[in-house]
Amino acid sequence: MSVLQEFSLDNNKLIIVQDDCVSNPRVDFDNLGTFLDTQGNGDNTNFSFGRNYDSREDFIETGEEEVRKHFKDVAVILAVHKYQHSDVGYSTDYSYPYNCRWDSGTVGFIFATKKDIRENFGIKRVTKKYIEQTEKILKAEIETFSQWANGEVLGFRLENEDEEIIDSCYGFYGTDVETNGVLDHLREEWREVVKEAA
Repeated sequence: MSVLQEFSLDNNKLIIVQDDCVSNPRVDFDNLGTFLDTQGNGDNTNFSFGRNYDSREDFIETGEEEVRKHFKDVAVILAVHKYQHSDVGYSTDYSYPYNCRWDSGTVGFIFATKKDIRENFGIKRVTKKYIEQTEKILKAEIETFSQWANGEVLGFRLENEDEEIIDSCYGFYGTDVETNGVLDHLREEWREVVKEAA
């Protein structure tokens, strides 16, 4: 595991590392949405896109129609874009760099059916409120997948002066230790050390 940051307090060390043992969130998480990816990184379904497309716009329009036709009661569907240069990222947002002419493309869709929404929220009627909540959840699911794909998952270990591990925890998505949950697992004195170093 690559060491990203190191902090000291008394004779102890807090070491922030890249968690390279974390599993794919599309496999091990209980996701609301279904992710269909033309490059094989999506969820395992019996669906495949039917033909070659003339352009990205054609894929977004026609691909969405194919998904809706196959899965019938799709309530929310978002195109998923990929950017790959030195790093890789996925997003439902079509702004830069995901609309970059050379290094990006639309690779699939994430969607939820009315049945998915009813089961997730424990409701009978899918209203606008639940549609909006579902859209936010689907965007967050792709953001989490993007963090995993790009190696943006962290862990920490606390070591004493003899380099013995006295505490550790892994699986924090995102690279900002102040917002990804790492600080929530530390005692107040370590939180202050991290915040002062920022």
